[in-house]
Amino acid sequence: MGDCACNSGTKIIYSCSGAADVGEIADRAVRALKREGFAQGSCIAAVGAGLSGYVQSAKGADVNIVVDGCPVGCARKIMENIGVTPVSYVVTEMGFVKGSSPANPETIETVYRNIKEGKTGEQKCTPAAGCGCGCGGSC
Repeated sequence: MGDCACNSGTKIIYSCSGAADVGEIADRAVRALKREGFAQGSCIAAVGAGLSGYVQSAKGADVNIVVDGCPVGCARKIMENIGVTPVSYVVTEMGFVKGSSPANPETIETVYRNIKEGKTGEQKCTPAAGCGCGCGGSC
């Protein structure tokens, strides 16, 4: 992948939207990021169902970002099942506990900010670490 302009290209973000509180936090943070224009949004359920337009959009994107509520990683696994390796965030790796983390403005803002800043848990997500702009460290 030649030259990399980390803020260009197609960037799509997906949320697990699971039944647990951390899934709701993931969903609401992703919706806020989409509204702001951080990335285009798409439907992870449609990708999982194998709907061709959604699968092709994911495969054609320069960067796919998934936000899972918990370490089960359903959204990440859906993407991997179609041969796409996404930039992955997990709400429970950001200090939240499944079943004990209400989806309030503070928790949503924390997850939103961590994703926007490229922070996954305690580690900083950077191109050198093989994530970030999607260049695999060649930026």
